Parts: sequence; C-alpha cells; structure tokens
Amino acid sequence: MASLLLEQLSTKSAVDDAIRGTKDRVLVLRFGRASDTVCLQQDHILARCERELSKMARHMKVDYSTPDHTKFIGAFRTKQDFIDLVEVIYRGAKHGKSIVNCPIEKSHIPQYDLIYKDI
Repeated sequence: MASLLLEQLSTKSAVDDAIRGTKDRVLVLRFGRASDTVCLQQDHILARCERELSKMARHMKVDYSTPDHTKFIGAFRTKQDFIDLVEVIYRGAKHGKSIVNCPIEKSHIPQYDLIYKDI
C-alpha cells in the first residue's frame, strides 16, 4: 500500500529502530502478511486514518477485556474504532497513565484464549 507514513518493516532491527526512534508520537505496528485479508483490511483502515492521526507515543497498555493488555489481536471493524482507540491512548499518555480502558464496543473486540499463559 503506497503511503507517506505507513512503512513496511521487514526485519527485527527495523522494528526496534522504529520503536526506539519514535518520540512524542503514537507508533502503530501491524504484524502479518500483506496477502492476508485481515491484514489488508487493517492496512486499509490505517491508510485512511494516517493523516488524521499523524500528529498524535509512549508504550501504553489498553484494557480490552482480553487476557493480554499489550496488543490488539484481530482486525478493527471500522475506521472510527481505530481513531477512538488511538485518541484514548494519546489522552492517557498526556495525563501520565500507563494503562487505559478501551473505548471500542465489546462486540467489536475479537475474543481469544491466551495459550501461553502458564509458560
């Protein structure tokens, strides 16, 4: 997907550099294969949001009511769900919070079982 802000990072060091080199911004990382339909849906939503959200980082946790608060697993259903989440993260970071509650409707959040919980 052609984009000024959306980069494809193909190595671990490129991901690490992006994380370390991002200051005062929200860094959104989407992991997956470009041929996967869920990833294509995410890419479409990210591309549509990039200009609106490009001004809004720090590492944050979000309570999605799922076992893992460090990542959103699955696809966003709408552009507005993604924008609402980034806005809540941004505002929480501005107020010094390390975890925020997810504003997305619970029926729009993919549910899963954490298989590595006891490792």
